[in-house]
Amino acid sequence: MSPISLSEADRAWVADVWKRLETKMPYALEKAQGLDFMPYTARDNAWQPGPDGVCWWTNGFWPATMWQMYLHTGEQSYRTEADRAEIMLDAAFADYDNLHHDVGFMWHITAGVNFRLTGNGQSRKRVLLAANLLAGRFNPLGFIRAWNQDRAGWAIVDTMLNISLLYWASDHIGDPRYRKIAMIHADTTMQYFIRPDGSANHIVQFDPETMHVLEPPGGQGCAPGSSWSRGQAWALYGFTLSFLHTGKREYLNTAKRVAHYFIANVQNDWVPRCDFRQPELPDLRDTCASGIAACALIELSNAVPEGEAPLYLRAALQMLKAADAHCADWGLTSPAILQKCTSAYHDPQGHHIPMIYGDYFFIEAMGKLRGEKMLFW
Repeated sequence: MSPISLSEADRAWVADVWKRLETKMPYALEKAQGLDFMPYTARDNAWQPGPDGVCWWTNGFWPATMWQMYLHTGEQSYRTEADRAEIMLDAAFADYDNLHHDVGFMWHITAGVNFRLTGNGQSRKRVLLAANLLAGRFNPLGFIRAWNQDRAGWAIVDTMLNISLLYWASDHIGDPRYRKIAMIHADTTMQYFIRPDGSANHIVQFDPETMHVLEPPGGQGCAPGSSWSRGQAWALYGFTLSFLHTGKREYLNTAKRVAHYFIANVQNDWVPRCDFRQPELPDLRDTCASGIAACALIELSNAVPEGEAPLYLRAALQMLKAADAHCADWGLTSPAILQKCTSAYHDPQGHHIPMIYGDYFFIEAMGKLRGEKMLFW
């Protein structure tokens, strides 16, 4: 294992960014207080909700951001807001038809963190209920289905982050079923999503009765066979986390293969394109992918032999510095920090906007660089 080793200049940069966070985040919190929705994006100096109400998949990232800030500052106001938001999410359990594979995003990093930090019994119930909802989506042929309605055979790479919820559930209650489901899904993702060059499909569509692979849709990337950068980041962090939770070397090797592809395709200016295989114009970028990938690369640098670690740590630093220099709003004219996030290549309303999980992963990565050892996932 290779502990993070930063140069003096890098430590100074981390300290400077954290100082700016300590100015920015109280403002972000102030703009959220009293809202009856979870922040998703920002416009006209105000938080805006996601398009699917309380079940919108990003709704866990706001309270998770509050827990990150509480962990590093001890400021009670962040914990109070995290608690308030977690209770707001209870309404999503009652709206079962609109919940899907992203329950890990919604409850593992909110109620799960709350329980691990405070022992809150209600939080424990919430996160175990979410784990059972996710496990209930498992197709015994070998995958966790995505979304609802007529997509019984769909699986997506994003679920690699959600299965951390299942690893936790197995560890917490001593039941191997959840871990086995998670690992079977991870094995399927290795086989059917990750290409030989380390790029990844966003979606693979299976026949739900036979698991025969149908034509993979393009998903949120540019086209079928392309390389959606946030999907690459989900795969990179997901396989890194699966290795950390299980010790299975194939997951580590897969994470490294995805990492090498990601680094090779981002290193021209260290701000990820929305799709690494998109046309030259429009020049769509997605800084959400920066933060997710940076978190993964920092963890990866700790998991590999000392001689391999600098490649991953340097890449994480380069992406975070590029996001800071070229994509961040540190003023008090918007509650959001990162401004060049893109929800999907073919969503013109979601091009180069703030998105809450971009800020979350940026803050998580900065916390790791400050030495935080708690793994929210």
